[in-house]
Amino acid sequence: MLSWALTFLVIALIAAVLGFTGVAGTAAWIAKVLFVVFLILFVISLIAGRRVVS
Repeated sequence: MLSWALTFLVIALIAAVLGFTGVAGTAAWIAKVLFVVFLILFVISLIAGRRVVS
């Protein structure tokens, strides 16, 4: 998930340099959403990994 977010971030940067503002904005928004989803899943996995059944 994090690799997809970084990929879209690179696409957004390249599109912004080339002047494609619509594509750059959309790719940046997708990268931001994927990063937030990654963070949420990461925190959930940390919390779930600490549970020890006695």
